[in-house]
Amino acid sequence: MATVVAFHAHPDDEVVLTGGTLARAAAAGHRVVVVTATDGRVHNEDDNYRLDELRRSASILGAHRVECLGYADSGYGPLFYPDPPGRTRFGRADLDEAAGRLAGILRDEHADLLLSYQPNGGYGHRDHVQVHHVGKRAAELAATPRVLEVTMPREMLLRVSDVAHLLRLPGPYERDIVRGAYAPRATITHRVNVFRFARQKRDAFAEHRSQIGASGLAAKVFGLLLRLPPQVFGALFSHEWFVDPALRTGTLRRDIFD
Repeated sequence: MATVVAFHAHPDDEVVLTGGTLARAAAAGHRVVVVTATDGRVHNEDDNYRLDELRRSASILGAHRVECLGYADSGYGPLFYPDPPGRTRFGRADLDEAAGRLAGILRDEHADLLLSYQPNGGYGHRDHVQVHHVGKRAAELAATPRVLEVTMPREMLLRVSDVAHLLRLPGPYERDIVRGAYAPRATITHRVNVFRFARQKRDAFAEHRSQIGASGLAAKVFGLLLRLPPQVFGALFSHEWFVDPALRTGTLRRDIFD
């Protein structure tokens, strides 16, 4: 059996991007470790409920260990706020310091595989971009043999964006943004069928109550997804995708351990 470490930017990313894959790996008997760079707090709120939500979500997915590097959320958008008292925003974190902390976990776990992000962070969020740099450096420091980068097919996102726009559903419809998000289908190396684990993913998704009940676009999208009938949710999230930078594209691999 192998050990996979999933490195994510914020609580909730673990389930949105890799929830089915982690549940599948755990069900197959592999050791699953979830690490987030931030605790999801933009400021120094007293109640660290986001980490509690992360632990509950990860438990549903079958994770054996959950860690947080403790950086502050950098926020998304043109404004990059100053660091809160006593903490550094992940987007400003020293690369070697952050990578060294993640590498310590990789060594401790004798990790066989690290799940990280692509150079564009998927859609340009500064914390997601930093996950790529920190994850890549940490894998080098810990001599972790394999790194897979989480992604989605860009063509699929363009279609979803167009349909959502026609139905006037909440979401980012700007094709210029989506056109540069994640990866073209031809560059994807792994397409993992996670349909059997859709219920676990949905249940883990629901544990991030603070995100569902908040104001803003993300909360509207989260709420909309959880209101979908289970069969529709399962069909929508039936696959998860990855890019192995060390592999040439060609035949799609069906499992992260292939």
